[in-house]
Amino acid sequence: MTKKKRSFPSAFTVLFIVLIAVAILTYIVPAGAYAKLKYEGEKKVFSITKPDGSAEEMPGTQDTLDKLGVKVGIEKFTDGSISKAVAIPGTYEEVKSNPQGFIEVIKSPIKGVYDTIDIIMFVFIIGGVIGVLNSTGSFDAGMASLSRATKGREFLLIVVVTVLISLGGTTFGLAEETIAFYPILVPVFMAAGYDAIVCIAALYMGSSIGTMFSTVNPFSAVIGSNAAGISFTQGLTMRTVGLVIATIITIVYIVKYGKKIKADPTKSLIYDQKEEITEKFLKGYDPNNVPEFNGRRKLMLIIFTLAFGVMIWGVSSKEWWFTEMTALFLVVGIIIGAISGMGEKAFVDKFVAGAGDLIGVALTIGVARAINLIMDGGLISDTILNASSGVVTGMSSGIFVVMMLIVYTILGFFIPSSSGLAVLSMPIMAPLADAVGLPREVIVSAYQYGQGLMAFITPTGLILATLAMVDVTYDKWLKFIMPLMGYIGVFAAVMLLIQSMF
Repeated sequence: MTKKKRSFPSAFTVLFIVLIAVAILTYIVPAGAYAKLKYEGEKKVFSITKPDGSAEEMPGTQDTLDKLGVKVGIEKFTDGSISKAVAIPGTYEEVKSNPQGFIEVIKSPIKGVYDTIDIIMFVFIIGGVIGVLNSTGSFDAGMASLSRATKGREFLLIVVVTVLISLGGTTFGLAEETIAFYPILVPVFMAAGYDAIVCIAALYMGSSIGTMFSTVNPFSAVIGSNAAGISFTQGLTMRTVGLVIATIITIVYIVKYGKKIKADPTKSLIYDQKEEITEKFLKGYDPNNVPEFNGRRKLMLIIFTLAFGVMIWGVSSKEWWFTEMTALFLVVGIIIGAISGMGEKAFVDKFVAGAGDLIGVALTIGVARAINLIMDGGLISDTILNASSGVVTGMSSGIFVVMMLIVYTILGFFIPSSSGLAVLSMPIMAPLADAVGLPREVIVSAYQYGQGLMAFITPTGLILATLAMVDVTYDKWLKFIMPLMGYIGVFAAVMLLIQSMF
């Protein structure tokens, strides 16, 4: 009798394990909440929601903020820089426990799908467009042409992709949008002799490093600084230096791994999945027998590529979100279908089949959100923040900054939203820097570095949806990323120590 080989659980199973673990925490960790303050622009008042759920209004003035101990300029609220509810220091209270039981756990993935339907629709439409393009032979012809152009210089793919995505992350928070790139770039990297992990690393780590060392990203650097009561330009030089060095460290790490597996494919961490991943992304691809890269196929690829440029422009300068991005690619898909010359029935069949290929990815996104819903429902996030602030109180400045990095790494698991963590934690944590004689921009950097570091691996973030898209299991990613996570973590701590000296 042949012994069945054990395999690592799928992304869904990992997420459900984490979901159950978090639900158990809601029975162990006391429920608690801070009072929250939100500016009501029309009435020019602050609405305050207390831990017990009661609410009151106070004048929308600087005097009100000073009385409440929220050390932020009133203009940050009146001009819309801070639009979310902000935690009020010193108001934490334990509240009635609300443990999340069996019913809540079962309902949470369904609610998670509803809550992320905008992202899910984006994934489906991207899948549909990819399905249409694949059926025309455009990708195969384009990959063969690119492969010939980069022969002997394949490492440039890693460098260019990582740098560009990192720039997107540091400037406007390019993160969820990268989901669109995987179905296109994974086959390109594989055709160049790399494995799928190299492509994941270039895209995912490019985004993660960019957002971790955010310079002008409005969702972390700007909102975090605003919530701390300082300008985002404070600490900007150190974060820029950090971005450059961390990006170089990441590229060297990925290139070194890529070089190793190009020399010996059996060294690939996913060598045992080579056949199935090749079947998924390079099915029927033969570089010596590809369709002609004619004018029609070139035009379709150019239009598809330009769509990403339009998407980045819209997100960075026109405040687009998933509705606009999804509409863009729907239009692009229809245009490509018309140019291809395929009939209406063939277009619909290929589009639906392509969207269907990403159903698993879409559901993974919904289940990941379910974990956040359970934490919110169990009222434990504020309790963990309050306990964390107590841990770092009274420390020397050097130990304080390193501990803040660790604290924010932990908080990054429980609160994966960068803007959400900023407005919740900064009014609580920033004053602690004053107590040890440190500038508040150090706290902003610690928040970015800690949450960014946790994003490398946290199941509550994007990584499991990313891995599901490429059919790579979580354990393989952990084996690849943990050394790099260690290097970047030590580097981040050193950067904080240097920043605290000035």
